[in-house]
Amino acid sequence: TAQENNTASEIKEIQDKMALKELVDTFSVLADRKDTEAQKDLFTTDAVVDSYVGDQKGMSLVGRENIGSAFAAYLKLFDTVYHQNGQQTVTLNGDTAKGISYCLVVLIGKNPEGKRTMTTQGVWYEDEFVRQDGKWLINHRTSHFTWRTEQEL
Repeated sequence: TAQENNTASEIKEIQDKMALKELVDTFSVLADRKDTEAQKDLFTTDAVVDSYVGDQKGMSLVGRENIGSAFAAYLKLFDTVYHQNGQQTVTLNGDTAKGISYCLVVLIGKNPEGKRTMTTQGVWYEDEFVRQDGKWLINHRTSHFTWRTEQEL
C-alpha cells in the first residue's frame, strides 16, 4: 500500500541520516585516536578537503592518500586531540547527500617556543557525501575554522 511504501521510505531516510551522523562522529573519534589510516578510508578515493581559516582559503587536499598523509602530519604535532561534535543537518538525494556539522576541537601540545599550550577551535564542516557499495563516504569536505583561542598550560 501507499502507507507502507511511505513508512519504508521514512525509515530509509532515518537510517541514512543516522549513518551520516555516525560517519562524521567516526571521523572525529579516529582523529582523537590519531588513527589516520582508518580515518582516510572514510573518504572516497578522489575526495577533496578544502580548509578555510576565517575567510582565508587554506590548504586543499585531493585524494584519499594525500588526505591521510596530511592529517597524520598535522596530528603528530599534538599530544592530545579532542573533538566534540554538535549539531548536524543533512539533505539526502538518493545516493548523495549534503550536510553541515559543528565541532569543538581541542589540541594540546608544545607551541613553537616549546611551551605546552591548549588550542581550542570552533569548526564547522560542509560535507558532500556519496554512497558507494552500500556505504556512505565523504566525497568533499570544506572545513571552516571560524575562531580559536590558545592558552598556556
